[in-house]
Amino acid sequence: MPTVQHARREIHCKVVYYGPGLGGKTTNLEFIHAKSRADRRGKLLSLAGESERTLFFDLLPLEIGEFKGYHVRLFLCTVPGQIAHDRTRQMVLRNVDGIVFVVDSQRARIEENTESIANLAQNLRLQGDDPDAMPLVVQYNKRDLPDVATPDELRAALRVPAWVPQVEATATLGTGVFETLKAATRQCLSLVGDPRRAPEGRSPSIMPGQRASIYPSAGEPAPALPRPPRLPLTGED
Repeated sequence: MPTVQHARREIHCKVVYYGPGLGGKTTNLEFIHAKSRADRRGKLLSLAGESERTLFFDLLPLEIGEFKGYHVRLFLCTVPGQIAHDRTRQMVLRNVDGIVFVVDSQRARIEENTESIANLAQNLRLQGDDPDAMPLVVQYNKRDLPDVATPDELRAALRVPAWVPQVEATATLGTGVFETLKAATRQCLSLVGDPRRAPEGRSPSIMPGQRASIYPSAGEPAPALPRPPRLPLTGED
């Protein structure tokens, strides 16, 4: 869960962008970095892979403002999409606070999307995290391409609960990119509650078992999630 540092009055949240290869994870981070205010972002670091355009991972420390008197810093990462790089995905997922699952909306890639979200759940369990307790936002990317599935079709194929934040996007144009990031930030901060009362270091979930579920139970009611205030993510906000 997010890390609270009382001496510096900071909350650190690590958000990992997960999904199939070439789905738009890196494009999301590149757009965020390019459009964020220079005084609120860190250097975009990357390690290129040999077998796909998607980078192995990006680390983007991004200062986004305050939450209840504490400064919030996001650490944004991507993972490689190809199954051959599963060890790297597991490494990047360590100490994750929230997930953005980037869906490739093309009908031809529905199976790859479902395999990727199942892999996400498996890797979270391997490191002792409960997928059902992990803050999750689903982004339906590449909405500008021909022959894309509808959001309802993708939601059914991926078994995404209705209350999970879901955003339609075209990351190459920036459409839906910051909306996705804001939704992920709200999900992460909802676990902190009042940071002044949170323990030093990584804080436990205040609502165990009540996060967005990758594999929801039938008929399970939607939890009431606290909504943090609007955060100044870009220079225009």
